[in-house]
This record gives sequence, structure tokens and C-alpha cells, in this order.
Amino acid sequence: MKKSVTLAGAATLAALPALANQIDLIRPDAPELAAFGTLPIGVRTLHLVNPDQIDVVNVNGTSVPRYDRPLTVEIWYPAEDGTPQGGSYQTLLRDGRTPVTLTGRAARDAAPVRGETFPLVVISHGYPGNRYLMSHLGENLASKGYVAVSIDHADSTYEDQRAFGSTLLNRPLDQRFVIDQMAALPGDLGAIIDAEVVGVIGYSMGGYGALVFGGAGVTTAAADYSWGPPNGLLAQHVAGSESHEALIDPRVRAIIAIGPWGRNAGLWDASGLSGLRKPTLLMAGSSDDVSVYGAIRTIFEEASGTDRHLLTFENANHNAAAPMPAPKESWAPVEDLDFVPFEHYADPVWDTVRMNNIAQHFATAFLDLHLKGDISRRPYFELITQASDGVIALDEEANPTEDHTYWTGFGPRTAKGLRFETRLDGE
Repeated sequence: MKKSVTLAGAATLAALPALANQIDLIRPDAPELAAFGTLPIGVRTLHLVNPDQIDVVNVNGTSVPRYDRPLTVEIWYPAEDGTPQGGSYQTLLRDGRTPVTLTGRAARDAAPVRGETFPLVVISHGYPGNRYLMSHLGENLASKGYVAVSIDHADSTYEDQRAFGSTLLNRPLDQRFVIDQMAALPGDLGAIIDAEVVGVIGYSMGGYGALVFGGAGVTTAAADYSWGPPNGLLAQHVAGSESHEALIDPRVRAIIAIGPWGRNAGLWDASGLSGLRKPTLLMAGSSDDVSVYGAIRTIFEEASGTDRHLLTFENANHNAAAPMPAPKESWAPVEDLDFVPFEHYADPVWDTVRMNNIAQHFATAFLDLHLKGDISRRPYFELITQASDGVIALDEEANPTEDHTYWTGFGPRTAKGLRFETRLDGE
């Protein structure tokens, strides 16, 4: 029988808020820790300047000019009790021209909660990208008691994508600078940031930067790559150099690297990766042909100087876990790209919201464990390797029995397609 919409029903639908380009969706089948926390969320934009930096883009021969490097950041934070939730973000599509509005939960310029401090989490996008690419994680973590700061990396955003060598040199430097700026931030927002306890989340080139920042120095040969920074400028990140050692920050307690780029291009070797000294969670798609999944597995295997995990999304490509859902504007071709921009955000196999929710779940458990010392999160990492091998065995009161091996925090059937591996320091 054909159904019609009643006037009352139409009025109800019309009264609902717009749902376009939501970044805060949580599926009903999301794992346990994906859900938003209980804290209201505020958001602010700051324009920072890192003075007297090497201007990689304008290096000319032996002349190495310097400039004041601009970095815009978005900061999500716990807001005062009772702060009304809901707001929007104005940004650009992958083409760097098409305006896009995103909607989320954070309240613009809301007053921060008082009387508490929260660990700092730095979020670093890919090449190109921008500070909103992982905004779903920024909002989600802020609701759980973190201050999340996401960077627009100069020379690497949709609107100013320039020499790749600038990205190679500047990613870990930008991450360090932003931590310093958050540590010195005055006023009500600075008062709630505990910049002595920091996590770094990086996607693709952001993951490269996070690993370098965490102790994985690059090879001597990488400093001379023709497509890298000219004049051997990358030498300051070479493993074993004084400059690289000085970059490593004791305030950083944990790293999440999603689809990190670099091992596929020979930027690291086993010796350099063994220098990684921060607990690390890697996430990747098994079909990643950008950072190359086999190379990401090599990072996991060779980073023997720390405890690390590898979460694999079977059959996903490079967009596994990190990017927000593709904006509706990205579904149509645009003049300045030879591909539909949808491809920059989405995966042909996996639903983006599902991947975002899984990333939120594991990021919450990992950061709670390493930044807040919450040992109750350990069971979320004590998992059988192949989720599809998990057995659901519950007693009459729905409590797990000794035979239960299904992934902690996942409902029946919902971990299918995932693999999880752990190696400890020294392995």
C-alpha cells in the first residue's frame, strides 16, 4: 500500500535541524567507546605564527630564505556545564575553491569548564588536507576530557598546496611548535590545558610527522632525495643527529599514526624506526596503495623500541579511518580536479562513519590508557588477531564465559573485517 505523509508529519520533519555534512555521527552498531562523552564541547580558531623558519618553497640555489610561518589551528575543548551544543564550520573542498559547511556539536567560542586541566592532543592532516579533515575525532575527544588542537599545515592545505619538501621538513616542527604554543596559551582556555601530557594523531603525512617527532629519524639518503627539501635540509631529521634528538619531546606520551606515509619511499630504515620511543597505535587499510600497506606493516615490525599496535581494515584503501564523511558537495565533479573529490574522503568498500566510529573507539582507549593512566582500558587491546575468529559465549545473565573471545567493546558481528596485532618493546 502506498503511504502518504500527513501534514503533522511534514511539519515535524520541517522542524528538524539540517543534517548536511555532519561530522558527529555515531552508528547504532558502533563499538562501545565511540560514543560521545558527557562533557559539552567548545571550539575556537587561533592564528599562530612560527617566526624565522626556513622558507622551503622559495629556496633558490644556495640561498635559503627564512620567513614567519603561519599556522591556523582549531581547538576543541570541554566547555562549561550547560553550554548549548551545535555549530558549523566554514571550510573548502579538496579543490581548494568550493565552499563547504560542516555541522557538528561544538559551540563556537564557548567558555571552557573551570577548575580542571585536560591532556592535549595534536591532530595533523595529510597532504593536502586541512584542520577539519579529522574534525570528528577533535569533537569526540573533547567530549571525553581532552583538548584537541588540529593544525592547518602551511604549504599543505587544499588552498595552498605547494612544494612537497616543505611538508617533509615542517610536519614534526609544526607539531612541536603547536605544543609549545598551547603550553604558553594565556586566558581561560590556556588554564585548562595540561601540555605536559600530550598525544599526537597524524594521518598520512601527518603520520609521517608524528613518527619522526616520536623518535623515528629518517635515513641519510633521504636527505638527498631530489623531491625532498633542497640543499639537504632534511638532514636535521636524520636518525642519530643532534637536531633530531633535540626534536623528540618528553611531553608526548603516545602516538596514533593512520596510514603513515614514508616507509614506502625509503624515508626510514629498520635502524631509524627502531628509534621510535613512544607507544604507538597504527591504523591502516589492507589495500592502501598510497602509503602502501606492506610498508605500513614494515613500520609496525621495525619499530622495535616501543610497544605498538596495528589495526587493519580489511580491503580498505588509504582513506581508512581518518577522513570525515565526504561532504555532499564532493559527490559532483569540479573543474580543477581530474577526479571526483568524493574519492579524497571516501573508501569504495567501507562506510566512512563506521570507520570513524572504530577510530574513535580505539583512540579513546589508547589515549585514556597512555595519557590518563586508565588501566581499565587494557582489555580493549587484549584481542585475538582476526576479529572474524572471535567466539561469542555468554552466560544466562549475558556475561562473558571463559570461551568468549569476541573483541571487547564490539557487539556481535560488528568487528568483522578488522584485524589487530600487538608487538612489545624489544620485539
